[in-house]
Amino acid sequence: MVFEGKRILVIEDDQEINKLLNMILTKSGKVAVPAYSGTEGILQLQNHTYDLIILDLMLPGMSGEEFISKIREKSSIPIIVISAKVDIEDKVNVLKMGADDYITKPFNQQEVMARVEVQLRKSSVQSSQTSVKSWRGLKINPEKQSVTLEDNELQLTKAEFDILSLFISHPEHAFSKRKIYENIWTGPYLGDDNTISVHVSNLRRKMAEVTDEEYIKTIWGVGFMLV
Repeated sequence: MVFEGKRILVIEDDQEINKLLNMILTKSGKVAVPAYSGTEGILQLQNHTYDLIILDLMLPGMSGEEFISKIREKSSIPIIVISAKVDIEDKVNVLKMGADDYITKPFNQQEVMARVEVQLRKSSVQSSQTSVKSWRGLKINPEKQSVTLEDNELQLTKAEFDILSLFISHPEHAFSKRKIYENIWTGPYLGDDNTISVHVSNLRRKMAEVTDEEYIKTIWGVGFMLV
């Protein structure tokens, strides 16, 4: 089985849904650990190592959004949100906060596993890449999963890191949203996904906090390019 033994934390307060997600993951050879609140999830992460988090948003006490903000202060562990919230504003909000993917309920079991495999694959590929890549004042260290801009470390989500790594591998090359999506998520591009724009916007905002220099340029009618 692909990525057998990978540890996944499932934070979902509905016991039946949590049980179903754990069953789906366990059948594919993963080690699934249930948590029923954001606080319990934080405790699990403090005491154990995980490769991925599956997170509901509407949790008792600490909300899913609060959980993401807290985790992103010190970790880039992949987070897949599975939520009954279907508004595009909710999706964009959690992606901006640092979630790597978003699945709406009711979910398809095969889709859940496909998206889990994508996130685990991305982590595996990045851990095997060791050479530091540089462009102007930008440096990416795949082994340490770190990015510095003009000697200032940027706190990026895994999706942001992946997109910037793609850009720095081909500077001054314009990438369409389709190409970015297919390189990062390795799935079919449906043409109506706002995910790429949100992540690129986040990258620009974080870079702008460090420098006035432009690094990511919009090529109208095409996509984005590292300049």
